[in-house]
Formats: sequence, structure tokens, C-alpha cells
Amino acid sequence: MDPGAETEATSQATITELRRLVGGFQVSQAIHVAATLGIADLLDDTGSRTSGELAEACSADPDALYRLLRALASVGVFREEHPRRFSHTRLSRCLRTDEPGSLAGWATLIGRPYYWEAWAHLVDSVRTGENAFRLAHGTDVWQYRAGRPEETAIFDRAMTGLTAGSASGVISAYDFGRFHTVVDVGGGRGAFIAAVLAAHATVDGVLYDQAHVVSGAATVLEAAGVADRCRIEAGSFFEGVPAGGDAYVLKAILHDWDDAEAVAILRACRAAMHDDARLLVVEREIGGANTDPEPKFSDLNMLVAPGGRERTEAEFAALFAAADLALAGVTRSQVGLSVIEGRPTSSS
Repeated sequence: MDPGAETEATSQATITELRRLVGGFQVSQAIHVAATLGIADLLDDTGSRTSGELAEACSADPDALYRLLRALASVGVFREEHPRRFSHTRLSRCLRTDEPGSLAGWATLIGRPYYWEAWAHLVDSVRTGENAFRLAHGTDVWQYRAGRPEETAIFDRAMTGLTAGSASGVISAYDFGRFHTVVDVGGGRGAFIAAVLAAHATVDGVLYDQAHVVSGAATVLEAAGVADRCRIEAGSFFEGVPAGGDAYVLKAILHDWDDAEAVAILRACRAAMHDDARLLVVEREIGGANTDPEPKFSDLNMLVAPGGRERTEAEFAALFAAADLALAGVTRSQVGLSVIEGRPTSSS
């Protein structure tokens, strides 16, 4: 082969690969639209439907919906069986709302205009170190959603879906059964504590989050058959958390906050803990150089939206030390999440 031709072919392949990455936002937005319209729920696993039938079912323009589905099918999300007739793929099934580990809620959230606009300010965050969401909207993401119940509901569904998809992997990796009472701090609607209690019949739980969040938790706990073993309490984890637990879980909480706020949350937990209790932070670790893109892009998402960050094991240890806690160990799961365990420094 002519060396010049090989170089040219390699160069073109590189350009094609980079073009695919540059255009990634188009795929993300297309998936968001399909999730918002509920296309995956309109298909079953036994057959296919035309884009016209789907358009009628979700009140969309037939030709525009076909163009959307045709594009998604080209990247493996749905499959065009015959001209303008589509069926499920393994990827599109994950957009069904009744699928275990469904990403429908997350896909719906990430394309919301207010969220999208914050990402447009990533360059300003990188230049200034400031939170992109506040730069875009003049307030933080929590206050923004607090005045918009529809956006809060979409966010809560997204978090519940993500937790449902990862809970079993975390519970398989770490022995929650050694505790008598597990307090899920900032536990949302209760998807994680419900999974812990369902897996361990001897464990009781406490679900703790803001009142408007836990108001929807009873249904989740009842569906899991654990409502009789889980007490629901409302409040702010900046002001205090329920006492009496053997384990305090912070799942996907600390990464939402900067170091000072994260330490304040940890100190509130420490104040409620007895000397033999354990703190269990369930989050991603940032990973090594030139690998693990998911936690690194999640870290950018923290910079853009809530204003927090993903962290290394050493950074978690430093946060613990500032809150009278010591790193006791790290248990890594198969779902990309680690259980970073802390103990009171006064305990043995």
C-alpha cells in the first residue's frame, strides 16, 4: 500500500471519529425527544409500528417523526425493519418507562431547555470556575426547580430511574445486612432504601429528604413491600439528620456540592452518629488519566448544573477528615459506583 494513501485514510478516519464526537449533542437531543414523546412505550417487543402510527399516538408530525426515528435507528436506538416501520433494539428498550434500569427519566431531563441552556455556558464556567447554571439563570438549580413543580417532577423521576438501575449492583457489592437501621440521607422518593430493605429482611430504614420530595415516597416503599420497615422524615441535611442509625447513606449527594457544603452535610451526619455507626457515600470515583469517561463527564455535569464535582478517593478522605470522620474502606461495584465508608475518628 502506498504510504501516502495509508496516511490519508488514517487522517480521514480520525476526522470522521472527531466529527462523530462533535455531533454527539444531536444524538443526545434526539434521544431526549423520543423519551419525551414516549416512543419506546408505544412499541412492544412482539412487532413493529409505522412512524405514521406512532406519530398519531403521540401527536407528532408524521414526516418529522420518521426523520427522527430514521436518525436514531442509524445509531442503534430503534430499528427500521421496513420503510417507515420501526421496532425495538436493546438500546431503545432502555427508554421504556417499565424497563428495569430505564433511562427514560434521565433522557427526558437532560434535554429540558433550562438544562440545555446551562450547558451552553460551560465555556464561561471553564473561564471563571463559576457554576454555569447560575451564570445562565441567575440562581442555583435547586431554587430554579423549587418554583417550577413540573421540572421538579421530571428531575425526581430521573433520579428515581437512575437509582433503580444501579441499586442492585451496589447492594450486591456491599453488605448492608450487617446494620440494624440504615438512614438514607437525601434519599429522594426512596428507591435506594427500598432496595436495601427488600434485600435484607432484618434491616429497618429511615428515609430523609425535603418534604416536597418524600411526599411521593410512600408509593415507592409500598410497591417494594417495605413500607412497614421504613420511617419517613422530612428536613434539610444542612440543618441536621435523624439520630439513631447504624449506617448513614449519602447516595449521589456530595457530588452536587462544593467542598465546604459537602463538609457541612458530613458534619450534620456525624452529629447524629454514635461511635460505632458508619457513613456510606455512594458515588463515582473520578478514575485514572485517559480512561473512565463517564465519571469525568459527570464531573463536568456537576460543574454545569448543581455546582459540585466528582472526587477521588483521596478527596473523599479529606472531606471525611474535616468532619471528624476517617476513611474506613472503599467497595467498588460493577455498576460504576463505589461505597466509600467512613467511621467516626473516635471509634476503634
